[in-house]
Amino acid sequence: MYSRSSEPVRLERDCTAVLVPQGDVVTLPAGSIGYITQALGGSYTVFIEGNLFRIAGQDGDAIGKEPAEPLSLPDDASDDAVEKLVWQQLRTCFDPEIPINVVDLGLVYEANVTHGDDGKRLVEVKMTLTAPGCGMGEILVDDVRSKLEMIPTVAEADVELVFDPPWSRNMMSESAKLETGML
Repeated sequence: MYSRSSEPVRLERDCTAVLVPQGDVVTLPAGSIGYITQALGGSYTVFIEGNLFRIAGQDGDAIGKEPAEPLSLPDDASDDAVEKLVWQQLRTCFDPEIPINVVDLGLVYEANVTHGDDGKRLVEVKMTLTAPGCGMGEILVDDVRSKLEMIPTVAEADVELVFDPPWSRNMMSESAKLETGML
């Protein structure tokens, strides 16, 4: 769960967190002591009292972390520039148990930038999970949606969870396979 390189933390205030892998939302009390086991994509996985919890970036102050800088994009940015930022944002979404982003894990099947009737940009994503019964599924979908909606000029992100085709390790990038020892 944690190693000597894991950063010790003490919660400075009550904090909402998600129990991993069940996906249950809980409140961790101020004063809880644990270790950061993963700090990727602006969220934190912490090990406290024998359990893993995911703390969202906006609650990072509870463990002494600064929030990320807001995204910026020119008002006249092209759809191509927005799509590039969409893929960058998708690479900041991580499974709390696996230190690899959802793109390199092969969980994102497609991401498209479109325009609504009012001309505002919409992002449509189709993604899957490594296992259909994953308790973190809705948490990952919400993480993808909220990070895409942080992009300036994006009015809404529609994230659809699909299971066809089923995920397999063959969908992982070469670097992800190498990192997990599956190459």
